[in-house]
Amino acid sequence: MSSLTTTTSLAVATLGTPRIGPRRELKSALESFWAGKSTEADLLRVAAALRAANWARQQARGVSVIPSNDFSLYDQVLDTSVMVGAIPEIYGWKGGAVSLATYFAMARGTQADVAGHGCANGHYHEESTPYGVPAQEMTKWFDTNYHYMVPEFAAGQRFQLASLKPLDEYREAKALGYDTRPVLLGPVTYLKLGKSADTGLDVLSLLPQLVPVYIEILGRLAAEGAKWVQLDEPALVLDLDDRERQAFRDVYGQIARELPHLDIMLSTYFGGLGDNLDTALGLPIAGLHLDLVRAPKQINAVIAKGPKDLVLSLGVVDGRNIWRADLPDLLDRLEPIVQQRGAERVQLAPSCSLLHVPVDLELETGLDPDLKSWLSFSLQKMGELSTLGRALSGDRAAVHDQLSASAKAAATRRKSPKVHDMAVIGRAAAVTSAMTQRDSGFAARAALQHQRLQLPAFPTTTIGSFPQTAQIRQARAAHAKGAISDADYNTFLRGETARAIQWQEKVGLDVLVHGEFERNDMVQYFGEQLSGFAFTKEGWVQSYGSRCVRPPILFGDVSRPKPMTVGWWKYAQSLTAKPMKGMLTGPVTILNWSFVRDDVPRSTACRQIALAIRDEVGDLEQAGATMIQIDEAALREGLPLRRSEWKGYLDWAVECFRLCSSGVKDETQIHTHMCYSEFNDIIDAIAAMDADVISIETSRSKMELLDAFKTYKYPNEIGPGVYDIHSPRVPSVEEMTTLLQLARQRLSDGQLWVNPDCGLKTRGWDEVQGALLNMVEAARRIRQISAE
Repeated sequence: MSSLTTTTSLAVATLGTPRIGPRRELKSALESFWAGKSTEADLLRVAAALRAANWARQQARGVSVIPSNDFSLYDQVLDTSVMVGAIPEIYGWKGGAVSLATYFAMARGTQADVAGHGCANGHYHEESTPYGVPAQEMTKWFDTNYHYMVPEFAAGQRFQLASLKPLDEYREAKALGYDTRPVLLGPVTYLKLGKSADTGLDVLSLLPQLVPVYIEILGRLAAEGAKWVQLDEPALVLDLDDRERQAFRDVYGQIARELPHLDIMLSTYFGGLGDNLDTALGLPIAGLHLDLVRAPKQINAVIAKGPKDLVLSLGVVDGRNIWRADLPDLLDRLEPIVQQRGAERVQLAPSCSLLHVPVDLELETGLDPDLKSWLSFSLQKMGELSTLGRALSGDRAAVHDQLSASAKAAATRRKSPKVHDMAVIGRAAAVTSAMTQRDSGFAARAALQHQRLQLPAFPTTTIGSFPQTAQIRQARAAHAKGAISDADYNTFLRGETARAIQWQEKVGLDVLVHGEFERNDMVQYFGEQLSGFAFTKEGWVQSYGSRCVRPPILFGDVSRPKPMTVGWWKYAQSLTAKPMKGMLTGPVTILNWSFVRDDVPRSTACRQIALAIRDEVGDLEQAGATMIQIDEAALREGLPLRRSEWKGYLDWAVECFRLCSSGVKDETQIHTHMCYSEFNDIIDAIAAMDADVISIETSRSKMELLDAFKTYKYPNEIGPGVYDIHSPRVPSVEEMTTLLQLARQRLSDGQLWVNPDCGLKTRGWDEVQGALLNMVEAARRIRQISAE
């Protein structure tokens, strides 16, 4: 390795950092505020303290380009909607400052008070239904497991600067001594992420109205002293047409003309620029961020074609995964770039915002030492970047120990027997196409299943989980600490299960679930019982709002040592004569909701998981299960961002689902559940999965997502969600009946099931009981209407 000598230190940037705090302080503050246990001032104090601590941690770890406005109380896209005044009429905003009540109503919806007015934390909305107001639609942020609030636009949409949050947080940092680079979601990506209820509205036609608002806030930031602003435009890694590329040229040309002295760092991530490279390099920007983890080869074209004075932000440390970087290998790749460009025109950064990884590995005291040595969380990634920066600035001797430790960890991981299991590898290699086929087609299977199950029209069920109450969480924590014996904990869980089943029978649900009270998480529960997975104690990442998850770490080859759910299913079925679904998480979802291995193809890891789930499906059927639900909530979110790569992913994803679901008899009914899917894009793949019943989230879209199934003439059965479980409200019978009528306009009555949008784990029992009572009544009314 050559030795680089330079007198200029490389800048180290983070693009964005986790907001939740090392101990999920934001979650606690939000939920306390929503419950009325603390004030708005209390919440804002916690938020300010989290921002200050974040800035301090970055500076302490050698980050020289520190972001501001990367913090959010709920979601950065929602923040942008509020900033530009894109607030739908239903939320009752009449201009001026946007209250937290309105902000959280957009995020979570509201439940009506006794007078019939929409209410959120004591603030009333002038325009609301007698049942409160619904939240904005929520979907996945590109191909991550983070959720964003979908902006809503209307014909004649007007924008105005309605929030000074970027300016306020820049000032806040400045007062604490941090000269930050403010981060804003770029205007083109923002519009492309939105939707309109007005048929035919081209959202990009709104740019002439939107860009002046961006110019106004950017101008205020410049006047306050900001020399650089980071504008995130991840849409540049998508498939774009000429009109969309021209939109980028128009927007950034206008910004440059209006604000010639403000330097823009245009940030792209989650993939390569590809055929948008010339567009990006032709924009009047001062800097360009590249994701060199997802698309390492694009750097060559950028250097060859890009302006010589363009500052390149090199995303070389993985912002999406938790594996430690191989620093000596990175140095070999980076040294020629720095020598050619000059240190003043290179910045080192993660591939994307560090929002997607946990905060601090040092909080993990129970991990296997070898595994821990292979990992790197947000703070450790900052340290890795700082080490690279020092080495590339000619101070290699000072970071010799860090470089040696990195090389040792990489070598140990490659050779570790904890990672590689030849029996698992051999079984996966022996998979045949016959293992992915049911014995008969759907029509023949459906006839046998209907005869066996004898369900009414529009059968009612839930997606699987019931509320994880404070009492359940406390019992789980006490059991983990040894304060409750295994026997006492098992007795407690059996009691919760029995009560849930009795209640379901009482209200008249047709197909029951056991409630999943023994499960901490739909992925973690299975990962803890499979080989090849490890788990953290404090490795939390934000999913949306206050919702945080601890993704399992898939570090090695996967197998199932013993049955995982059969005992609980047998107990639950023994308590009722009604069908009890066996509840499993599918292989693609387990893969996509874990921190995945980066040393084998994702398809290889997924096939191993599928074989483990196949074993569980077979054991459930042998135990007597007539219905088995294999949730693939995350199938679409793993879809590559470029259409040219879709087929490869969908081929192996569908194969893995069929591998785990196809070993059963025709009369065994296979269900699956999918979340947040734009089904038009993947309807062929959904049909190819060949599940007997699929349940999907449709309530926020007013059943529009069913249009794909109608157009395709999808033959199998579908449970379109009739109420949104992500909002703390109880929808009325009339609301759900209306949604079912909309579903009947798109599908035949014989295809339709009735269920919530998703699992009920995060809701309280009061909400769940009221909503399900209304849902059962809505199904009864639809049966009457259908019979007339």
